[in-house]
Amino acid sequence: MDFEFSPRAQKLQGELLAFMDDFVYPAESVFDSQMAELPSPHHTPQVLEDLKAEARRRGLWNLFLPHKTEWNDGLSNLDYAPLAEITGRVSFAAEALNCSAPDTGNMEILTMFGTPEQQDRWLKPLLHGEIRSSFAMTEPAVASSDATNIECSIVRDGDDYVINGRKWWISGSADPRCRILIVMGKSDPDAARHRQQSMVLVPIDTPGVTVVRNLPVFGYVDREGHCEITFENVRVPVSNLLGEEGSGFAIAQARLGPGRIHHCMRTIGVTERALEKMTARAQERVTFGTPIAERGQVQDWIADARMNIDQARLYTLYTAWKMDQYGNKAAATEIAGIKVAVPQMALRVIDRAIQVHGGGGVSDDFGLAKMYAHTRILQLADGPDEVHRRSIARNELRKETAKVGASL
Repeated sequence: MDFEFSPRAQKLQGELLAFMDDFVYPAESVFDSQMAELPSPHHTPQVLEDLKAEARRRGLWNLFLPHKTEWNDGLSNLDYAPLAEITGRVSFAAEALNCSAPDTGNMEILTMFGTPEQQDRWLKPLLHGEIRSSFAMTEPAVASSDATNIECSIVRDGDDYVINGRKWWISGSADPRCRILIVMGKSDPDAARHRQQSMVLVPIDTPGVTVVRNLPVFGYVDREGHCEITFENVRVPVSNLLGEEGSGFAIAQARLGPGRIHHCMRTIGVTERALEKMTARAQERVTFGTPIAERGQVQDWIADARMNIDQARLYTLYTAWKMDQYGNKAAATEIAGIKVAVPQMALRVIDRAIQVHGGGGVSDDFGLAKMYAHTRILQLADGPDEVHRRSIARNELRKETAKVGASL
């Protein structure tokens, strides 16, 4: 087991740190001021477009994609981990590198399952950062933590598929640059449980597609949006099918594994920044004549944060290594484990950072409240913690059952 990063990854890490210091951190205040002047919270400030151009010029582009394509050299999951962590420190840094969800997952499945025509029309402009995309799976009327519950219908009618249904929490769909939706629906209710679903590519301007509303997260309105969308007799050609009919559930699993570990990688970066804010604030604030950094309880919080972050990072690196060595399916238990452990750890650290900041911690002045809100949703996004725990427990129980069976 070797967690040593390749020479290429180490080089990229140094280049990315320099990019963050020279361009991204100085752009944070500019980003906020430009956003305040835009006509909609879902538009893109010019400073982000400038950062994207600079990142491309420096070769810091599409680093997330492990598959070697004509548009990308490919990078292992392990080598991507420190890079994703660095981008997690600033909310818009991943997008500056064209490495932000949901586009990353969509680009991966278009790479793996898209036809040459689909790749030319949608994957290529996504890889070039010219458009954005969304993944429409979750529905308000069912418990979408069990993806076989989805009710959105995909019915073949001659050379078309007709789509009817209602989706929500469709990230990225409020962005004016969003051009394509990957929609998961039920195409054969009579098939085996995990073969009833299919995925189709639906341009967002297709007649019958209605973006009903954006959903805020704890009151925060994300720039890319998380929308409720209805599909009413939406027609797309059969050629828009992604993969094969009945392969929707399998494609979803192929997409969600890498997406989950990317969330964890970035969340470690978020948490590192929260710890930095906590230690700085603890040394600045004085109560009863003593900096609170000298209080034993605060020192315990700082020490615990350091240990917990390092433990989560090692767990994530091990998961990335296992994905690279044995494939995503072999690392399913570890992916589920980090998806629970990392946000849980991050929330604990951010919460204590908020406490150290006092009333300022729950304001928008220090960014911690927004960090907490967006980290909290990770205990639901890409599967709730309870489902991941269930998967881990069932795997452990299967091991014990196998031991008993072997001893009989």
